[in-house]
Amino acid sequence: MTPQPGRTLRIPAGATAAAAAPAPRARTAAKAPTLRYERTFAALGHRVLAGCDEVGRGALAGPVSVGLVAVQLESVRALKGVRDSKLLTPADRQALVPQIKKWCPAWGVGHASAAEIDLLGLMGALRLAGTRAWTQVCETLTPDVVLLDGNHNWLSPEMQASLFDEPEDDAVCTAPVHTRIKADMTCLSVAAASVLAKVERDAMMVEYASLHPEYGWEINKGYATEAHRAAIDTLGPSPLHRLSWRLGTARTVEDGPAAGPVGG
Repeated sequence: MTPQPGRTLRIPAGATAAAAAPAPRARTAAKAPTLRYERTFAALGHRVLAGCDEVGRGALAGPVSVGLVAVQLESVRALKGVRDSKLLTPADRQALVPQIKKWCPAWGVGHASAAEIDLLGLMGALRLAGTRAWTQVCETLTPDVVLLDGNHNWLSPEMQASLFDEPEDDAVCTAPVHTRIKADMTCLSVAAASVLAKVERDAMMVEYASLHPEYGWEINKGYATEAHRAAIDTLGPSPLHRLSWRLGTARTVEDGPAAGPVGG
């Protein structure tokens, strides 16, 4: 009951003020991604769509990785349990990998190393990793459209060829790319791609941790945790760190990139 102006809300004897307050709303679980948006491309004449997502963009060490999952729009069915990889436990992601690979007719995961990120910049490295994933998919079938998570198309070649240019390398993505913000949350093909990329990249970081155990990559997977930055402050960066990035806790914009690497 809402008290009227000038009146006092009376609480029955024995009751507490907390009991009179409205109960907090229960937190609703995120909706499962569907194929609803993907199927709109069938009406435009597309037959094979590839969902695409990246992982590792914000890490300090290790590769950036791109997953690509191709589906036949006329026959694809829903797959239970798939979510954006960030919403799943490691065990759930691992269990989904064989299901996703059985569900889709073609898939690929491409990686671009920390050294390639330093050389090409992040967007160029994403394009390189995406091209490697695209090449894997095209060994089985060639998608005629790509659905990419986010609002920027980093997958297509930087310069589109004109009629008078030499043809592009066959390896690059030649299909039209459509971006969609939060596609990894709402579109099943993109969520599936994120799971495959996340599992492969995490496994790589665990393997790298055996070579450089001081940075805790088996736990932080190369991301910027306080402990990871502190280890860089103490030991300096390894050859698997992104040396063009500001790495340690003490670094500022004025400091510029780290002056490593150290170790081997």
